[in-house]
Amino acid sequence: MNRNMMKQAQKQLAQLQKIQEELETLTVEGSAGGGAVKVTMTGKQIVEAVVIDPEAAEEVELLQDMVLAAVNDAAAKAQEMAAQKMAVVTGGMNIPGF
Repeated sequence: MNRNMMKQAQKQLAQLQKIQEELETLTVEGSAGGGAVKVTMTGKQIVEAVVIDPEAAEEVELLQDMVLAAVNDAAAKAQEMAAQKMAVVTGGMNIPGF
């Protein structure tokens, strides 16, 4: 690798690390049941909050399904957000671990 390519690789690595740090502070919200269950998750897919409308708690099985759906919705949004941020640096290449 020539010196110029090495500098470019180091620059991209620094950008990727910055995005990883940024994803820890950004959040997305997933919901289910028309908003009866809402899940807030970081870009690193850490659940920060779960909000349940009291009326949704009347039927436990339905509530469980809504919580599951809301978590999956938030996770999909977090993955999409991370992929969009990474694509800026990687040019759309999927780099394992980032």
